[in-house]
Amino acid sequence: MAMLFLGFSAGLPILLIFSSLSLWLREAGVERSAVTFFSWAALGYSFKFVWAPLVDKLPLPLLTRWLGRRRGWLLLAQIAIALSIVAMALVDPSNETRLTWMALAAVALGFSSATQDVVIDAYRIEAVESRIQGMMSASYIAGYRIGMIVAGAGALFLASGFGSTMASYSYQAWQWSYLIMALVMLVGMTTTLLISEPGAPNKTDKIAASYPYPTRDYLQLLLLFAFSVTAFVLVFFYSGALAGVVKQQLGNPLGLVNLLAFVIESLRLILAIFAAYSVARWGLALGVSNKDMVEMSYVAPVKDFFGQHGMKTALLLLALIGCYRMSDIVLGIISNVFYQDMSFSKQEIAWAVKTFGVMMAVLGGFLGGLLSMRYGVMRILFIGAVLSALTNLLFIALASAGHDLTLLYLVISADNLSAGLASAAFVAFLSSLTNVSFTAMQYALFSSLMTLLPKFLGGYSGTFVATMGYSNFFILTTLLGLPVLVLIVLAKKHLALEAR
Repeated sequence: MAMLFLGFSAGLPILLIFSSLSLWLREAGVERSAVTFFSWAALGYSFKFVWAPLVDKLPLPLLTRWLGRRRGWLLLAQIAIALSIVAMALVDPSNETRLTWMALAAVALGFSSATQDVVIDAYRIEAVESRIQGMMSASYIAGYRIGMIVAGAGALFLASGFGSTMASYSYQAWQWSYLIMALVMLVGMTTTLLISEPGAPNKTDKIAASYPYPTRDYLQLLLLFAFSVTAFVLVFFYSGALAGVVKQQLGNPLGLVNLLAFVIESLRLILAIFAAYSVARWGLALGVSNKDMVEMSYVAPVKDFFGQHGMKTALLLLALIGCYRMSDIVLGIISNVFYQDMSFSKQEIAWAVKTFGVMMAVLGGFLGGLLSMRYGVMRILFIGAVLSALTNLLFIALASAGHDLTLLYLVISADNLSAGLASAAFVAFLSSLTNVSFTAMQYALFSSLMTLLPKFLGGYSGTFVATMGYSNFFILTTLLGLPVLVLIVLAKKHLALEAR
């Protein structure tokens, strides 16, 4: 029951950044390409491994002693989520001068929601023995999907009920919808206060064992992290002007302007990551933080993974993790804009996509879990990848038919059923790779890598559609799933050899 409600708390914020926000922005008159760029606000989910060790190792004043290691961080993350949703509600995106504030609030929501995910994943793995993990995962996924229904269909029904439409935009309607979503986060907060801390019954001894370093070392680690994040933000922000000049100078050689823009933005991201890494290295050299503590927090979990599987197999597994969800995530980011462009109303989208579709995903999740137990995770992982890629082609028929409600339900059924099946097998696959000695860091690293490249590519989905049209875009997302099939076959072979 606890995982059901915690799953609900985890599933609520994500659609308030993705689909619900994209519909709000479109009604407010924001351009399609700018709407999909807002998906980058959720990149916190893809970089959560960076601060996962802080969540694992850093005690919180008052909260840790009051609630314990996991619940203290969980309550803090949930409060931050609610405040971020309120901040988004206070911004009217129809005012272009305030779009930056909306983006900052969305980034804060992505950051705090990703932090909650780190804690819940660690709690789920630590709270019960391995034989019950399947039940815990199923309850969590069911709650997560229910949270998505509330944040997806619920937010759309509220905004529509309060009087906002494409023809007659109402900021107050969306504002009240998001304020109500912030209030719904009380479900997660209440659950956190009622559940028990995993581990030893003596909370004082448990806390002391979890935080063996003096307070000063934890503060220094937090300071080093702050310096690195500041370097990342400054380099990425100030390199934007230079990137704009380079794009202007290059023009559109051979009609590859979108590809060049993607390469330039990728280089900006790599440069910012390198700057953050360099600051961290310099900080350690200058004694800003305890080297042993950083080694245990960041290096040891990675060494453990590569030591367990070997360099070649480990890199293959990481490539599979990074590419597995690419096909459906890239399409999913622009899907709600597509439904609007096909003249479906918010009520039709809410019922078909956010309610019926999520129920089909839940069904697919349970089906994927049962089939994984019966036939093995890798086999269902392969089948899920095939179905997820092929169902993208059904969107071509919907693009040609336009406003066809029957076809919409058919496409949503196939797409969500296959996505649920693939996700269940993938969660089981990731959990099997995690060492319980490094729960938070390793699982955060895997789940971060899972969404990093897909979400980065998805930010350009609006630009791709504007250039090539919806039908060609859906073909492209299908092709993105083909390399995954090769990676699954190779990974299965290497893991089988490893087991011998």
